[in-house]
Amino acid sequence: METAEPVSPLDRPFGDDRPARLATLDADPAAEAVLAELRAALPADRLLTDPDTIGPYVHDEAEWAEYGTPVAVVRPRTTDEVAAVVRSCARHHVAVVPRGAGTGLSGGANAVDGCLVLSLERMNDIVEIDPGERLAVVQPGVVNDHLRAAAAAQDLWYPPDPASAPWSTIGGNVATNAGGLCCVKYGVTRDYVLALEVVTAAGEIVRVGRRTAKGVVGYDLAGLMVGSEGTLGVITEVTVRLRPLRTTPPRTVVGFFDSLADTGAAVAAVTAAGLQPAVFELIDRHSLRAVNEWRNAGLPENAAALLLAQTDLPEPAATAEAEGILAAFEACGAKDAMISTDAVEADALFEARRMVYPALEQRADAVLTEDVCLPRQKLADMLAEVERIGERHTTFIATVAHAGDGNLHPLIIVDRHDVDARRRAQSAFEEIIDAAIARGGTVTGEHGVGLLKRAGMRREQSPQVLSMQRAIKAALDPLGILNPGKVVG
Repeated sequence: METAEPVSPLDRPFGDDRPARLATLDADPAAEAVLAELRAALPADRLLTDPDTIGPYVHDEAEWAEYGTPVAVVRPRTTDEVAAVVRSCARHHVAVVPRGAGTGLSGGANAVDGCLVLSLERMNDIVEIDPGERLAVVQPGVVNDHLRAAAAAQDLWYPPDPASAPWSTIGGNVATNAGGLCCVKYGVTRDYVLALEVVTAAGEIVRVGRRTAKGVVGYDLAGLMVGSEGTLGVITEVTVRLRPLRTTPPRTVVGFFDSLADTGAAVAAVTAAGLQPAVFELIDRHSLRAVNEWRNAGLPENAAALLLAQTDLPEPAATAEAEGILAAFEACGAKDAMISTDAVEADALFEARRMVYPALEQRADAVLTEDVCLPRQKLADMLAEVERIGERHTTFIATVAHAGDGNLHPLIIVDRHDVDARRRAQSAFEEIIDAAIARGGTVTGEHGVGLLKRAGMRREQSPQVLSMQRAIKAALDPLGILNPGKVVG
């Protein structure tokens, strides 16, 4: 199939959602055959081929990752329809790129030239919530927060809470093994997936995993699918475990620190004391200043960083844990530390954490989000290195972090119209990856590999490990039609 070269991120402005090369692609017989079959097999509203309607589906939130031009977008409503799409694409060797809500930050849902984008947004039913077994069965297009609300109505809780929870879908969360603020204590998406319904690369419908609390029959194929980013199969149903709803009002501990070294020491001290906050977040000085400028939040701007920890234990354990966290903060030099029992005050502090990204967007045309994870003892050193990288490349970088598990999100500010600034930002991005690897870290803690982290993955993992993963990909997708070029591509 003759296709145009992918659109380079340096040859177009950020945020250009138009598949500009659509008109230049020659009609491909294989793609035309697939479209003919799908028009005959599916209701008319399932298929989008007009450039204006396709535009919003060609890439995710990773604005600097390359993307190609799809021949169509398919929006199925049932597993059988998904299977029909994949079978047709397999017959004609046409690529399939699965997509959730498009909130990903690694380019994992970006189209490739000549593909069909398979959007699962319309498969959004909560099939079942079983309070007795503490589980839910949902379609992949269910929004994270909608599942959490439905579970809460039955006194249950679904803990994974990525920052995109109000918009991101469970299928996308599973595909990337999403994390969030609560994962420091309660784990990431993989820890809650019990079973999956999957359409294979051959268009067959299979079920992997189990509904029982325990089960060790065969290889963990459900675990393999979690985090596979649509490269091994298309997830069409997810069974997740639930926990009892938390009802204890949380206690929030806040501390401001004069140095990154003291901040890192405080994180290590909390862990060393055997304390387990439900949330443990870091906001650096650049982020604090940005939030103040945007919303006049009154946060101290002369602090190197702010640490926020929250305990959700019942009393009297909650008070004891909060006091232990406060003592660790003060012992490590916090100049202003306190325990807040005022829910409004605590919510305001966490709202400041949530406001960092939009606040930084006010400063520039694009905010490029990194995602690396370090051993907690290396947190302060990595924060300082990120600042040095920004200075070396004359690039503004602010950082927030899930401090409790060492997951840093450096936020790189870029003028989307300045090609040189974008090249400097790309260099800074790669140096941050290398710095994390050098400190025993990993190139992504929760955003996934997608397109942006493939080179970093090759630097982090051995050739033998990469070969094992490519062998799995070849076994499950021998034609290479599922999300080609992503992860191990």
